[in-house]
Amino acid sequence: MDEPENPAGVTFPEARTSGEGSVFMTARKPLCSFVVAAALLLAACGNNPDGAAAPDATPARADFPVTIDSVSGPVEVQARPERIVSLSPTSTEMLFAIGAGDQVVAVDDQSDYPPEAPTTDLSGYQPNIEAIAAYEPDLVVMDAAAPPLQRSFKKLQVPLLQLPAPQDIEGSYDQIAGLGLATGRLIEAEKLVSEMTADIEEIVSSIPEDRTDLSYYHELDDTYFTVTSGTFIGQIYALVGLENIADEAKGAGTGYPQLSAEYIIDTDPDLIFLADTECCEQSAATVAQRPGWNQITAVENDAVVELSDDVASRWGPRVVDLLRIVVDAVRDLEG
Repeated sequence: MDEPENPAGVTFPEARTSGEGSVFMTARKPLCSFVVAAALLLAACGNNPDGAAAPDATPARADFPVTIDSVSGPVEVQARPERIVSLSPTSTEMLFAIGAGDQVVAVDDQSDYPPEAPTTDLSGYQPNIEAIAAYEPDLVVMDAAAPPLQRSFKKLQVPLLQLPAPQDIEGSYDQIAGLGLATGRLIEAEKLVSEMTADIEEIVSSIPEDRTDLSYYHELDDTYFTVTSGTFIGQIYALVGLENIADEAKGAGTGYPQLSAEYIIDTDPDLIFLADTECCEQSAATVAQRPGWNQITAVENDAVVELSDDVASRWGPRVVDLLRIVVDAVRDLEG
């Protein structure tokens, strides 16, 4: 699997723990056609001249072949897949969330959620075409694949759907809808998107409009790589109205600058979010022990928030959980 360009040569912690490559770093091709196709199919399925309640999603599931946009071009799925292999932890979460879990026969070694996912030793970093083919898949989903691997799947006549990290929450919705279309779970996918949208709107609307302006630092690893507001994760914080201390830092144009301890101390964030609790064993206690960090407002006010590396690095349904954690941290800080 191709890694995104990374001049510093760093392996980001979410890549080490979630198997997405350097997640939130890969540019995406717009996937809006997913939503359009979903709307059209839903309209067709809801057409019931007798006025009776529409049946379950059976009509949508039978409406194959379907074509889905992918980063490498359109992908055609001839029939409802029954042997899906997912090499992307985020896609695995999405597939199970839309009810397609019983169609998944294997997932990569980093797909640890939900617990019932059929985890194997397949790698999303260095995919082995023979090992994947042994599962006789009729659909493979991953974040990105090198051209030789794409050609291998084409020779095997196995549809390869590539869904890298989106740039915003709408991109996540598009990917969920696309997986719904590809798996015959379109109605379930649209329901999930509606639920996520409603949850996010409710969480954001609960934030007082007159609250104090607050700044934050989101830590990717213990060498102080972070995110800017222009990344997917940065936009989640932006929904809460938080100011990102990295936006004016050297290297901010990459979206993933490496800060210095001095810069973080000088900018004095009100909140610190640790997305390296598992990969790098960081905690509020270890942060407080760093030289000079005890003078940072976030440390002084016990506003260092320990995140699950996985929840903080995947752009699937649990992004709602991440947003709720951020809002709760703001509420706790403001009393």
